[in-house]
Amino acid sequence: MRNFERIWYACYGSNLMEDRFLCYVAGGTPKGAKRTYVGCEDKALPKANKSFIINHELYFAKSSRTWSGGAAAFIKPNEDKTAKTYGKVYSISKGQFVDLVKQEIAFGGDLSIDFEKVIKQGYLDVATDVWYDRILFLGFHDEMPVFSFTNAKFMSEELNAPHPFYLEKIILGLRETYQFTSVEILKYLENKVGLKGTSVAKELENLVEKI
Repeated sequence: MRNFERIWYACYGSNLMEDRFLCYVAGGTPKGAKRTYVGCEDKALPKANKSFIINHELYFAKSSRTWSGGAAAFIKPNEDKTAKTYGKVYSISKGQFVDLVKQEIAFGGDLSIDFEKVIKQGYLDVATDVWYDRILFLGFHDEMPVFSFTNAKFMSEELNAPHPFYLEKIILGLRETYQFTSVEILKYLENKVGLKGTSVAKELENLVEKI
């Protein structure tokens, strides 16, 4: 086990957009959202951020009050070397990561994450009856461990299309992180499970073009 005080948090949804992610750190209300975040106890900004490919399949599920009933992004819990989800990593402290998880799952009490256990077994389930109940270890990057979170199962019964406001964050995040063209963004998103074949998917090209 390596000694570390900082980690990489790997995201794949709306937190690809840095301004949106910083609401989790400093507190605030993202544009288009219906939720205000308290922020982390430690409000220091991330020391770095980088693009990061995640070998878990991206999909959309659940109905989020934060995003007017649209779905949130998840990755399937099992690694898939053929899957290529375009993510982003932020260098934050372990304490900030714990606070991030608490905000994401709306957990009001003390939350303890055994990072060594996550690394050893590849995952750790931290709560029940919450959307993001599984912490995932995604390997080491630049000598620091990479962690993300998702649901412990693939929620095939709760697939849903994301709201355009939520997709806007992802689209802007892909432009910001990867400098993708509109064609590249459309190709990446249009066939994602939960979005494919929906009315939102039919409007995706217009949405990408106007952002």
